[in-house]
Amino acid sequence: MANIVAIVGRPNVGKSTLFNRLVEERKAIEDNMSGVTRDRHYGHAQWAGKFFSVIDTGGYVTGSEDMYEAEIRKQVKLAIEEADVILFIVDCHTGLTDLDSEFAKELRSSKKPIYVVANKADNQEKSFAMHEFYALGVSDFEVYPVASASGSGTGELLDAVITHFEDEGIEDPDADTPKISILGRPNAGKSSFLNALIGKDRSIVTDEAGTTRDSIHTRYQLYGQDFIITDTAGIRKKSKVTEDVEFYSVMRSLRTLEESDVVIVMVDATRGLEAQDMNLISLAIKNNKGVMIMVNKWDLIEKDHKTMGKIKDDMLEKLGENKWIPIIFTSVVEKQRIFQAIELAVKVYENKTRRIPTSKLNDVMLAEIERYPPPAWKGKYIKIKYSTQLPTKNPVFAFFCNLPQYIKSPYTRYLENRLRENFDFEGVPVKIIYKNK
Repeated sequence: MANIVAIVGRPNVGKSTLFNRLVEERKAIEDNMSGVTRDRHYGHAQWAGKFFSVIDTGGYVTGSEDMYEAEIRKQVKLAIEEADVILFIVDCHTGLTDLDSEFAKELRSSKKPIYVVANKADNQEKSFAMHEFYALGVSDFEVYPVASASGSGTGELLDAVITHFEDEGIEDPDADTPKISILGRPNAGKSSFLNALIGKDRSIVTDEAGTTRDSIHTRYQLYGQDFIITDTAGIRKKSKVTEDVEFYSVMRSLRTLEESDVVIVMVDATRGLEAQDMNLISLAIKNNKGVMIMVNKWDLIEKDHKTMGKIKDDMLEKLGENKWIPIIFTSVVEKQRIFQAIELAVKVYENKTRRIPTSKLNDVMLAEIERYPPPAWKGKYIKIKYSTQLPTKNPVFAFFCNLPQYIKSPYTRYLENRLRENFDFEGVPVKIIYKNK
């Protein structure tokens, strides 16, 4: 990933607001409460024909006993190491603070280009206040006054930033990359799973539910194929969501589901498949996503040789007609079957994008239809003459017949089951439509 800009600074100076301004969408959660952003958050931006990636970070604080602060500092340092250009955000309203000065000491060791950005300079008086930030002594460049909320001053800042980029970058390096998202209830182990896969702390992990707030996108490679894996905030019932931050976290998790190709619904083995998990599965199916169930914390279950089969059968019974959803049992803590889980997600993606040649489809399905033709309706015989797979992102099959309006749902389920038997569509919703021939 070339051309990377990291946005850093103490809490509540407007880093996420500037991030959203640069990527031109509200990807990061903004709130007046400090400490909302915790993990590194990536987005893509462009200015004057040059494309670059932007990293939003949590507020950097030293000497705090807050359980998250040490982890946030690690995430900020990783962003600084990764970046080509650093934007050090300060606040014109509150002026130079001890926290700014403390953080400036951390930045002085960096050899990267650093720009001090005086945010909230929303009038002339506040713009004049920017001069005190030269005392930080971390940059060879002038201090840039901006107002992230309105966009004022960001053009001049970006004109300077892009001079450090030698190439034009890629418009959106993730555009054609398969997207896998991890969703589930709070504290099911989603962030731990992502960290175990990539071998480093990409997401902050604690025992407290609700640690992850933004949706965290990470590139991952398996067998030479790139994927985007997204860790999301845990989703609880609406009635239990009382804080604005959690509300927006849930909204971003649901938007991540809509943008995904495959959804991994992570279930806590100690709690089993609950109503909220079923809601997520239904939502994934409704949005035509590949879906699988990953039962985590399997190490905490007392079991014998029959336990896994019994629990799996209970889950399949709850899934009803959606028994095509694969289930895998894992322990992220003990790294048990975690790579098999991602291999299964890859297989589901391959099933979702599979194209069946029309000749092969008709050879198989017309034989199945001849064996069990559609029931007659009021003395009228229904004849299916031809089928084809439509050029859609998910499997949709059109069956051409003389009386499509008389085919009922039980026969549609029969055709779907025969499609699944003869062609591998494990983990993928299959849609069947009828057209008049």
